[in-house]
Amino acid sequence: MNSSKETIIKIDTLPSGKDNSNTEINILCFNITPYSQLVQFLCCSAFVFVCYLAYGYFLELIFSKAEVKPVSLYITLIQFLITMLLSYVESLIRNPIKRKVPLKTYAVLAALTLGTMSLSNLALSYLNYPTQLIFKSCKLIPVMIGTDSKTSPNFNVVGVLVISLALLCDAIIGNVQEKAMKQFFASNNEVVFYSYAIACCYLFIITCATGIFVDGFTYCSQDAMSMYINIFLLSVSGYIGLQAVLTLVRICGATVAVTVTTMRKALSIVISFLLFSKPFVFQYVWSGMLVALAIYLNHYSKKHPHYVPQPLRLCWHFVQSFYQSEYKYLKMKSKIYADTV
Repeated sequence: MNSSKETIIKIDTLPSGKDNSNTEINILCFNITPYSQLVQFLCCSAFVFVCYLAYGYFLELIFSKAEVKPVSLYITLIQFLITMLLSYVESLIRNPIKRKVPLKTYAVLAALTLGTMSLSNLALSYLNYPTQLIFKSCKLIPVMIGTDSKTSPNFNVVGVLVISLALLCDAIIGNVQEKAMKQFFASNNEVVFYSYAIACCYLFIITCATGIFVDGFTYCSQDAMSMYINIFLLSVSGYIGLQAVLTLVRICGATVAVTVTTMRKALSIVISFLLFSKPFVFQYVWSGMLVALAIYLNHYSKKHPHYVPQPLRLCWHFVQSFYQSEYKYLKMKSKIYADTV
């Protein structure tokens, strides 16, 4: 950006030739179109932090129990159904949903949504919540594997594979959402409704075919009031947070949205240690510092694409000078050998 002042957040613009001045920007029923882009960003970020902090609390409260592991897909199905219904209710209050994005795109989005949500929920049965968030934030820091195996009684290598697959889906879904919303001018509500509705169909078939549906219903019936209230609150906080993230993707792009959610995850880790009893080791601190450093370097590299750190420049000069000296030496030796033969 050609500005005299340093800018921390890069705001992506819409493709040339497309005017978004008439596109209404909302978070739920709140119209934030008249405000500046900075105010819109701050509003979305506030919703993301508040809602997803609550979401993280209920997520750990529900899925950290060992007995939830066999029925996690059933709970995810209920979560998806509530999210879909919330989206439909919002459409009745505001505007009816009119599909603009092709169904084949929603089929892909639904599969990715199902992958990232169900696998992330299942991973909590194998890894503790801070480790899961660190994995999702920094594309796997290996030290966390050793840390969690020492401090988490339910650590399993399967958890690493599960959260890795969730991470793969999570890495793809933001860009697919951004392309769909900007290319077809789809509303947040449309994207959420169709993605979760199709994902519900996927999950219903899977849970019925495997018998998880009956097992999950039986498990939740043991303490139905508490269980379903927690799932409802999980779904509501997740739904509002998702709407805020989608609005953030619309106005600022996927890169900024991922950065905001990553910073939220860092705060969620702190709250997780405060609210839920778990062992603490210092590796969590410096692993979190590595995440923060990675975020800073990512933004700095985007602002200064041609910048090379001084240590790397010195190493390059050393290798280059060593190569040139060796090349000259070998060239001289070959000339001497040619002269003597």
